[in-house]
Amino acid sequence: MKIEIFTDGACSGNPGKGGYGILMRIPEKDYSKTFSQGFRKTTNNRMELLAVITALENIKTEGHEIHIFTDSQYVSEAINQNWIFSWAKKGFQKVKNPDLWKRFYPLMKKYNPKFHWIKGHSGHPENEMVDELAVNAAQSKDLQIDEYFENPDSGGLF
Repeated sequence: MKIEIFTDGACSGNPGKGGYGILMRIPEKDYSKTFSQGFRKTTNNRMELLAVITALENIKTEGHEIHIFTDSQYVSEAINQNWIFSWAKKGFQKVKNPDLWKRFYPLMKKYNPKFHWIKGHSGHPENEMVDELAVNAAQSKDLQIDEYFENPDSGGLF
């Protein structure tokens, strides 16, 4: 079975309030589901990557053909240019957002998704939908704490 995943991240300020949006669908079953979440202080790249992670964490069974569509070159290039493998060998040291890359890596190995970069804000219907979800999540009142980013004791950025 083929699963299509469309993801986007948004941030008002960088760092600032951020959010992600996800559309997951199974075309042959005419089934789709959306997810979004906002954070009070984060970065756009963190939201782009967290969207992909959250989508993969929501897959309940293995053995599917998974295609992830993202407008994030940060995410798509890390996988499509195979940078992630050298990062993993070095324990994700000296890489931005190591907590998220460490969380993503086993999911990538488990599901072997194919990444497709799409140009953002170019009228792509699914990309526009997940962008709207991400922006709305970032503007919501129910903002979560991006612990790694905000908490200096967790090895965060500040």
